[in-house]
Amino acid sequence: MELFRGALGIGADQALEVAVAHAMLRRVSRGESGPAVRVYRPDARVVAFGRRDTLLPGFPDAVRAVRDAGFTPVVRAPGGRAVAYTERSLVVDHVGTDPGHLAGMDERFVGYAELWAGVLRNHGVGAQVGAVPGEYCPGAHSVNARGRVKLVGTAQRMVRGAWLFSAVAIFDDAEVLRPLLTEVYRHLDLPFDDDSVGSVAAESPGVSLNDFEAEVVAAYDERFGLVPTRLADDLLAKAGELVDDHRI
Repeated sequence: MELFRGALGIGADQALEVAVAHAMLRRVSRGESGPAVRVYRPDARVVAFGRRDTLLPGFPDAVRAVRDAGFTPVVRAPGGRAVAYTERSLVVDHVGTDPGHLAGMDERFVGYAELWAGVLRNHGVGAQVGAVPGEYCPGAHSVNARGRVKLVGTAQRMVRGAWLFSAVAIFDDAEVLRPLLTEVYRHLDLPFDDDSVGSVAAESPGVSLNDFEAEVVAAYDERFGLVPTRLADDLLAKAGELVDDHRI
């Protein structure tokens, strides 16, 4: 399985950054490539809205709050609700053919959530799979600590012949995300409790982001066998064609 590692670069268009996952999905669905994983740390502060969020009356005010806070708003490639992350986060986008390596949507949610939980438990985090009351982008397969704070959010998108599974791990900067997510969810008129936002660094102060990323990659490699590959020009070109779907 191909492994793409790293963000597009400082100053990169964040809509293009998230469009890469869409392009990966499109390539697989058309039989132009096989399964692949992309692992990167964002080079900017971002709020990625779900497509359903864009239909809500409060969406323009939520976008304004995001920009006022110095974050870039985009529309995310998978499903779900708004998520916020900084340069101290880790994003993993995984695409595969349907029915995929873990057959079925529910099986993927469970299998990959447990993969993330296993990495966290290796660092002494009381990681569990399940929603935390009042969490952002709520889902039954979030990865939390102690049943109290969300650390990793997961989401999927399925198209004919392919699927995309995305995970966002908040490694640090929870104190920056809490007030912004409070404003965003208030404008969207969706339930949210800022106490639900946690971070890996707060739960396991001794771990570095470099080590955490390396262990996540190693966990995927152990399961799938990864072949490090650069982001090809044709993939970036395809992302460019899809970027308007993700720009706000």
